[in-house]
Amino acid sequence: MNFNFFKSKTNKQTIAFYNIENLFDIYKDDLTRDTDFNPTSEKRWTIKRYNNKLRKIGYAISNIGRKETNSHPAIIGLAEIENEAVLKDLISSKHLKEYPYQFVHYDSKDERGIDVAFIYDTTKFKVTNSESFTFSFTEADGSPDYTRDILLVSGLFLDEPVHFLINHWPSRRTGDIETEYKRITASSNLQAIVGTLKENITNAKIIIMGDFNDDPASNSIEQLVANQGLFNPMETLLSIDRGTTSHNFEWNLFDQIIITHNFLERQSNTLRFVKADIYDADFLKQMDGKYKGTPYRTYVGKRYKGGYSDHFPVYMILNKK
Repeated sequence: MNFNFFKSKTNKQTIAFYNIENLFDIYKDDLTRDTDFNPTSEKRWTIKRYNNKLRKIGYAISNIGRKETNSHPAIIGLAEIENEAVLKDLISSKHLKEYPYQFVHYDSKDERGIDVAFIYDTTKFKVTNSESFTFSFTEADGSPDYTRDILLVSGLFLDEPVHFLINHWPSRRTGDIETEYKRITASSNLQAIVGTLKENITNAKIIIMGDFNDDPASNSIEQLVANQGLFNPMETLLSIDRGTTSHNFEWNLFDQIIITHNFLERQSNTLRFVKADIYDADFLKQMDGKYKGTPYRTYVGKRYKGGYSDHFPVYMILNKK
């Protein structure tokens, strides 16, 4: 009997986003504030610690969505990478080197020197265009305050045109309310990019991902979703005991993947949304102490912990059949 007759023809693929917590090389960059990340700094960022970080992040990435697809992710958006050199090291590290990954990256004007990036499996995605959108805020003295760029990567995903927007919005470091206007501005900038894509491309399929430093119910995200007619599959994932990052024993879901509604349409031979989730496998968690269950970090302040990141990755499964 031909058992293949009973199997539906499926092609499940993983799209992931991961804030990997300060993936810096060990060398001083005179153009950015990276003095914490060199061997003689208080953090003692050595080549051994750097290589350990590459190995661990590579292992984490290689396993995102594997349970659903039995394969490595096709697409990974990243936040908090320093430069092209660390991306080359990451995709050639122990757990990723067997996969045909390439990346798209632009240096941003962020003063800490951290950028976003886009990693893709070259057998599944072909880049046709990429662009980096820079924006800034005005300080009280009139000087510009630059943040991370928004990265647009367009291409053919399993021969279907898809547009990806990678984000890392301004942090809440100096207060949630005090900094909200910056994330509202970032949201407005992103909405303008999405609007332009929709105007120029009929039925454009768009995947937005990032560390937004805001939750699904925050004004910046709700405005983005409502104004551009998007679908946020992450809305139901945040709970009292689950999220992507934890602060003062409270969970947030700053890391999200948001899509256009055409990924929900029932059409043959097109990429279709299956599910979205947080990848919070046990090996990514602090295993004991008062912070048990939260992300196992590389550093806590200046103290080296040797973990993965202060964020859990998020991912989405698409199916083409």
